[in-house]
Amino acid sequence: MAPVTIVEQSVGPPEPNAIRVLVTGFGPFWRYQVNPSWLAVKPLHNTILRVEPSTEPIVPSLHHAHNDHPMAMDDMEAVSQAPLVIHITTLQIPVAYHAVLSTVAGLHSRPPVLPEPEDPAFMIPTPPQNGYDFMFHIGVAGRGPLRIEKIGHKLGYRMKDAEGQYAPVVATPKEIQPEPTETERIELQRMYIGAGIIPVTDIGPPGPSGVLNGEHGDAPHPPVDVTEHQPNRGFGKGFENFADELPTEVDVARLIHSMKESGIESVYSSMDAGHYLCDFLFYGSLAEAKRVASKQEKDKARNTPPKTTPVLFMHCPPQGQPHHSEQVTHAIKHIIGWVCTRNTRP
Repeated sequence: MAPVTIVEQSVGPPEPNAIRVLVTGFGPFWRYQVNPSWLAVKPLHNTILRVEPSTEPIVPSLHHAHNDHPMAMDDMEAVSQAPLVIHITTLQIPVAYHAVLSTVAGLHSRPPVLPEPEDPAFMIPTPPQNGYDFMFHIGVAGRGPLRIEKIGHKLGYRMKDAEGQYAPVVATPKEIQPEPTETERIELQRMYIGAGIIPVTDIGPPGPSGVLNGEHGDAPHPPVDVTEHQPNRGFGKGFENFADELPTEVDVARLIHSMKESGIESVYSSMDAGHYLCDFLFYGSLAEAKRVASKQEKDKARNTPPKTTPVLFMHCPPQGQPHHSEQVTHAIKHIIGWVCTRNTRP
């Protein structure tokens, strides 16, 4: 499997036939005045990558996603020999459930509708009429390797967001959610320590629903719903027809193999995105991609070019634990190049 080779990187507006990629990071929360995910994402705004094409099968829709005419075999051969032009747009999303819900559908609209950034340096170039070709979400987790998520979850969101709000209730209060898994408990501990909610010296064994107890009790404002009868929280109205778990279409195993071959060793895959804002955004984005693809299938008579946008989520650690933002940015570019030059279906 040949590694991804970026032959040129520049900054500028999208070229007419460029592959369009949207990369999101999160805004401030808890002690993070600048979210580590945004530190890694923001240098890529309006970046143009020229990437050597893969020797593996190419997905025609990624190269002619904005062209109403199918690509002939001769055209495919010509495309495979020329460097691929990839344009990256970045977007910061607040660490709030309502912000995700009000934003995620627009990201997948045809054409996409993105919120206006507060910082004029990150103004959004005109989105592609037929949607982005790849959507990549980045969020921060605890100390450790990069973690590429395979599955987004519909329900089970017990933690408050950065605004102190819970995810929407989607079941009766009498319905009690299961206790968190050991993986969730460990991830909660890493997140609380990394964000400064609980000092390392105060950490004791997990309490109810995974809340970590310390010598001086729980965090001042417990970020987890610890009521006796916890309501089910997550995606409700409008998402009834979607499964409780949605997988990414990206072949994560092959992607990680490529990353390790290129020298990005500290990375692994995960089946548990954490049941917090990262997981919430990932599931919402996967669901909206499926919703749009289904609608396009029904609207074939309107000559709308059908396309399913690949969606992926990666967790990065806090700055320097162990990766620095520049290393995470490098990994993001590698992943974008890999997805855009290969067949993303498993």
